[in-house]
Amino acid sequence: MLTHATDSDALLTPSEVANLFRVDPKTVTRWAKAGKLSSIRTLGGHRRYRELEVRDLLNGVPQQRPTD
Repeated sequence: MLTHATDSDALLTPSEVANLFRVDPKTVTRWAKAGKLSSIRTLGGHRRYRELEVRDLLNGVPQQRPTD
């Protein structure tokens, strides 16, 4: 069964996020390590970021983090 990614499932690379915020990609990685931005790891160990979360952060919308 194939599933199609929707816009809400879109993932961005650190470089793409950095371009949106006009910062260095290493800064985006530091934000993820600090918990300011959640990331997903690929099988190869690379970080990817949810586009909706990045857009909300870019627009200044406070992000609710799920509690465990």
